[in-house]
Amino acid sequence: MPKAELRGRRRLLDDFFKVDELTVAVERFDGSVSAPLRRLVFERGDAVAAVVRHRDRGTLLFTEQFRAPTLEKGPGWLLEVVAGMIDRAEAPEAALRRELHEELGYAVQHLEPIATFYVSPGGSSERIWLYYAEVAEVTRSGRGGGVAAENEDIRIVEMTDAEARAALAAGRLPDAKSIIGLQWLFARTRKAVP
Repeated sequence: MPKAELRGRRRLLDDFFKVDELTVAVERFDGSVSAPLRRLVFERGDAVAAVVRHRDRGTLLFTEQFRAPTLEKGPGWLLEVVAGMIDRAEAPEAALRRELHEELGYAVQHLEPIATFYVSPGGSSERIWLYYAEVAEVTRSGRGGGVAAENEDIRIVEMTDAEARAALAAGRLPDAKSIIGLQWLFARTRKAVP
């Protein structure tokens, strides 16, 4: 694999989100080395997400909440799988357990990794750790709905597999983590059915 050398880094924006200016030189596939290249990196941090099945009811649990970046290209309200940011020095599984409690009000009964992927590697360093999680009524540990101090207002949406398939096909679950997670689940479900 060709090599890349980081020659400089400068923080251009240091707020809730961060933007860094990198200067890099990269080895090309022909073996030559590029001139120094300027690249901007949107640093949001890493996140976790999960497709959540309620074992007792055999349904899937989703969240619906306002997502400001989608407002100009859509309604602003997004139906999606449970997700949240990984805090500094927090393990992905611990972050997911925290998010499941905050957003849905459940403790995890079963957890299985699906994939880790970059969201938009052409401009962002963000990765998502995606899981499949199962909860049950005995693991109910709160009311969910988000953290008021963070101005979260989350509606819990419960769907059967058939309803989730229809929502996915109709484009009502329009973010990558939800699409990837549900495709994984439905592919797995098809293999389990004789």
